[in-house]
Amino acid sequence: MPNSFITTPIRYLLAFISLFLVVWMSFQWNATLSLPQQIDAILQVISNPSSLDDFDKIIFIESQLPRLVMAILIGGMLGLVGSLMQQLTQNSLVSPMTLGAASGAWLALVVMNVWFADYVADYASIAALFGALITFALVVAIAGVNNLSGLPIVLSGMAVNIFLGAVATAIILLNDQYAKNLFIWGAGDLAQNGWEQVQWLLPKLSVSLLIFVFAPRILALLRLGNVGAAARGLNVIPAFFGLFALGLWLVASSITTVGVISFIGLLAPNIARHLGARTPRDELFFSLLLGVTLLVGTDLLASIISQYTTDIVPSGTAAALIGAPALIWFTRRTMSSQDQLSISLPKGKSILPIWLIPSLGFGLIVVLFLAVIVTKDSTQTLHPWTVLIPSEFSWELKWPRLLTALSAGSGLAVAGVLLQRLIYNPLASPDILGISAGATFALIGGSVFLGFNIFEAAPLVAFCGSLTVLVLLLILGKRHGYAPSMLILTGIALTALIDALVQFSLAKGNEDSYILLNWLAGSTYRVSAQSALILFVCIVLLLMFALLTHRWLTLISAGRLFAQARGLSVTKSFIALLICVALLCGAVTATMGPVAFIGLLAPHMAVILGAKKAKEQIIVAALIGALLMIIADWFGQHILFPSQIAAGTLVSVIGGLYFIGLLIKGQRSKY
Repeated sequence: MPNSFITTPIRYLLAFISLFLVVWMSFQWNATLSLPQQIDAILQVISNPSSLDDFDKIIFIESQLPRLVMAILIGGMLGLVGSLMQQLTQNSLVSPMTLGAASGAWLALVVMNVWFADYVADYASIAALFGALITFALVVAIAGVNNLSGLPIVLSGMAVNIFLGAVATAIILLNDQYAKNLFIWGAGDLAQNGWEQVQWLLPKLSVSLLIFVFAPRILALLRLGNVGAAARGLNVIPAFFGLFALGLWLVASSITTVGVISFIGLLAPNIARHLGARTPRDELFFSLLLGVTLLVGTDLLASIISQYTTDIVPSGTAAALIGAPALIWFTRRTMSSQDQLSISLPKGKSILPIWLIPSLGFGLIVVLFLAVIVTKDSTQTLHPWTVLIPSEFSWELKWPRLLTALSAGSGLAVAGVLLQRLIYNPLASPDILGISAGATFALIGGSVFLGFNIFEAAPLVAFCGSLTVLVLLLILGKRHGYAPSMLILTGIALTALIDALVQFSLAKGNEDSYILLNWLAGSTYRVSAQSALILFVCIVLLLMFALLTHRWLTLISAGRLFAQARGLSVTKSFIALLICVALLCGAVTATMGPVAFIGLLAPHMAVILGAKKAKEQIIVAALIGALLMIIADWFGQHILFPSQIAAGTLVSVIGGLYFIGLLIKGQRSKY
């Protein structure tokens, strides 16, 4: 056992010493006063709060000191809740981030700020709790109550994160006046201007004492299993959900105050166990201390980086910079290649009907034709819908958008097929593995930091982003033979890191932030004729490669040993197909921005329709993806006319709802 020679009292002493050192370093770096002056300022405020007249003392008392206190409170709560959730589920990868609870709370607060601004001060934390509870219930419904201790619950949480992010993006795009503040808050910011937020938060966090009173015994009994715990008098279900709801309340209150800060709740319990915490009480307490140490340390890192740049780095971004590599490190040490990743889905037809592919092709032609001639006339109120042959000017506007939607939908659908077969997981997609996010950050980062126009950026930039993430996946996954669990979890870490950096880019973008958000929503609005043609050619070539190599995909999806026994060079074929995925994602992202759920949804729909073989699934998924994207783009242009909703946002919301329902139905079919 790691560090077994260190006794528990020594662990407590080391934890307190580490915390003290980090707090002291934070004081020394941030404070404009010497230590005696700091003590004098604190004593002066205690004796007479209105007596401060020195500017440096006012900054210390009203900004630096409450920021440190906030970091201690939030870090401690995130570490404590992370340990509680991981012990309840017996899953070291569970946290508010991976369960989607943080995203649910964030979406609820976005709704409150946009439509119920008058009630934010009094009911924000309740709304955040409501959002977190609904999200947690949804994730459990998707993965199943028997999969809480496995990877399906984590993967379901990430899928829900994508869906909730699309909903939040749609709301912000339709209410752009709130965008800037939501960007900063979404990046996780500990900055304080007085003690009001600390005073608001303290009473709400006081219920955490109940965890130390009731949780240790319940968690100790749950380690015996549900049957063993029930035999010893524990009412398992009320105890489990009661403690979980208490943890979600603490998370919701924290997010309401400072925004989304990832990884602390995931890493602190893992570090506590690695350092030797064994009993439930010890793990809870060590996780709390480590959560404080981690967040104060990351806040110090954010301050140090901000000193050497022209921009203020949010604490949430600094936490992701530390947390993502740490998660990868823990993953590589603790996870095995045999981790169970299966999630049941409806089986669908056993064979592909002979009429299906021609019917889908004909349907695609019909949809393209209708998208060209059916439009909405804003000058007509009684009968706004009209059938009209487009003029030359109108055609020049329409065909690049249609060609882009067709290319993007089919390309991402095929990328999803390749990924799901390569890593044997029905929830794999370019979004989950971080490949699309790599292209996104390359373009967003170049736009914000280098100043080029994101709509004129060469596809090479997006290719480099996708390929960089791909290379990281290959390097980090090589030790475990590119095991499915390692690729998925590494992708989760990279996606979370890239998302945090994108949030930071948006927060510092000033008036360009709204333009960037429009691109992030996945829009065909600004696509030029040249870009549409380039994308179409790239996708056609890559689809031809996927079809020509379908035998590789068939053999690999049957098992690596099986493929190797049939003479296939598994590693080279695996890497070649992953490069194809990266190029598909890079081409689409460079042209219209990131699009979620097509790569998840279209392959499943193809299987349900009977496309079991690799070649059949590639063709059917490509047609379905093209259909979905064209329909989403057309509805996005007309559903709130003259306003427009980006095709990527609409397909993520609609497709996400369908996909979540599909997963729930698949879980019910098991019982």
